[in-house]
Amino acid sequence: MKKDYKSGFVTLIGRPNVGKSTLMNQLIGQKIAITSNKPQTTRNRIQTVLTTDDGQIVFVDTPGIHKAKNKLGEYMVNVAERTLNEVDVVLWLVEPTTFIGAGEQHIISQLKKVTTPVVLVINKIDSVKFAEIVPVSARNGDNTDELVKVIMKYLPYGPQFYDEDTITDQPERQIVAELIREKALHCLQEEIPHGIAVAIDSMKVRNKVMHIDATIICERDSHKGIIIGKKGSMLKKIGSTARYEIEKMLDQQVNLKLWVKVKKDWRDSEFLMKNFGYREDE
Repeated sequence: MKKDYKSGFVTLIGRPNVGKSTLMNQLIGQKIAITSNKPQTTRNRIQTVLTTDDGQIVFVDTPGIHKAKNKLGEYMVNVAERTLNEVDVVLWLVEPTTFIGAGEQHIISQLKKVTTPVVLVINKIDSVKFAEIVPVSARNGDNTDELVKVIMKYLPYGPQFYDEDTITDQPERQIVAELIREKALHCLQEEIPHGIAVAIDSMKVRNKVMHIDATIICERDSHKGIIIGKKGSMLKKIGSTARYEIEKMLDQQVNLKLWVKVKKDWRDSEFLMKNFGYREDE
């Protein structure tokens, strides 16, 4: 390892649905965080690792900062804001069309409280003294190499925190659950609000095939019918698209079985939230 090797933690912050997960996946070169055109898709604080010859960047992808309307919303906002003081660099990701509204004012107020270097990605806003402004395209990867160079400038010198082959600290089961939830969001479009979760009931390899049983959780009986679809057509569509992504990730054949259950108002139940994997680090 080089004597001047750099390593540190970087968080992406911004309004919900601004493209943080897409950008992180592009930087890493592999899908770790799910993407959706719906806001508030990322619920857990996801860590991914980028290792180069010059340093190692540990990306912490947080839920978007928004006005909380329930306990799940409060959990997501708390995770995002707490991370600001725990990293070496903050990336504030915005879109070219972003205007300074209540959401941006809230983010600015949080950034003013920290001494962590802040890098504005894409837009030109001078409300906070930014260390750098980096225009990127998360969708096709434009200028992401330059973004890595900018991040490295602000990281302290130090050892690798993870092996160079590590790309995420997320359990395999959680990534699978998030992939299924992503495909459900894509397939359902605007038909179902964000009150869905996915629980992995079992993951076992038999005869070189990964057998996965999973349950999609929704809040209303009416939602259950929509998720299942006519003669199970929607559930089959979700399952087939999710299975394709899971097979790419695991690099093996997958047999995926999906069920749907109703857990009324689960987003306001701390017990159910913990059961579905939404818990803050202790």
